[in-house]
Amino acid sequence: MLETIFIALGLVIAAGVVAIIVLLLRPRPPVADPEAQQRLLELNARLDAMGGWLQNSHNQLQQTVNTRLDAVSQNIGESMKTTTKNTTDHLQQLHARLAVIDSAQKNITDLATQVNSLQAVLANKQSRGAFGQGQLEAIIADILPKGGYEFQYTLSNGKRPDCVIFMPDSGPLVIDAKFPLEAMTAFRAGLTDDDRKAAMQRVRQDMNKHIADIADRYFIAGETQDIALMFIPSESVYADLHEHFDDMVQKAHRARVMIVSPTLMVMAIQVIKQVRKDAQMREAADQIRTEVGHMMKDVKLLGERVRKLQTHFGQANEDIGNILTSANRIEKRAGNIEELDFDGDAQPSAEIIAAPMTRKLGSGE
Repeated sequence: MLETIFIALGLVIAAGVVAIIVLLLRPRPPVADPEAQQRLLELNARLDAMGGWLQNSHNQLQQTVNTRLDAVSQNIGESMKTTTKNTTDHLQQLHARLAVIDSAQKNITDLATQVNSLQAVLANKQSRGAFGQGQLEAIIADILPKGGYEFQYTLSNGKRPDCVIFMPDSGPLVIDAKFPLEAMTAFRAGLTDDDRKAAMQRVRQDMNKHIADIADRYFIAGETQDIALMFIPSESVYADLHEHFDDMVQKAHRARVMIVSPTLMVMAIQVIKQVRKDAQMREAADQIRTEVGHMMKDVKLLGERVRKLQTHFGQANEDIGNILTSANRIEKRAGNIEELDFDGDAQPSAEIIAAPMTRKLGSGE
């Protein structure tokens, strides 16, 4: 916009200069008046001065326009560089975010595939039973030692529960992991009151049948425990049962069938483990007392030997003191001999060693 204004101003100035030149070049009639001739000369001089001023102004205007154009071009170049750099950075960040989105989309796709697979597993009764069985086996095998439980154990009536835990001094505890989930799924997916009402009725029917089956198959007098555990491999299903089907939970309790979730199963297995450990301690009480008696004898013998060793150390210390006393006396007497000082140490009771006998030599010897 500034460049356009400068160009228009330059064109106007150029048109004025051309008009003045045309007026000057136009032929004039001869003037006879000297004063008019003088005024004409002054006018020509002023026109020349104005032409010079216009030329200088045009040059300055052109220089200013060129300077401004250079500055604008430089600013535009720097702005384009900055814009290009920012655009490149933004594109790189966008590519990085798109890569993250692609990775997240892949994870979501994999998760959806796994969820669909899990849904397919839970939709099939046998597959769902295998899923609950696997979760139950993982919980029990992580807590109890081998030999304390058995899967698919055969009872005397030929029935094979999912798992039994061998209790001390009594029969095994039966655990069932085949919970009927179809009706509960329909109840949770119901959109209308009629659908939920029909699903609730089906849940109660399935629960009644399942509780009766556990009580009839796995309660054997004198062989199994008088209670059994119904394992539900889902905390949410367990919560829905207690929230919407409390009557069925109470009926299961009256039938001596305890409904447990994975968390409660872990706690129950921990308690059973402690009970088994206490029973093992009671069974080994006699052996523990015998081992403690042997250990007390060994401790008593160790005390006697330590006291004997203390006596030996006391005698050894006394002997060492006597030896040091004799050594001090010997050192003292050796010093007296060296200094030829025998006055103060004469002892009448000291044994005197006789000097060797000497004889005179004869003339022939």
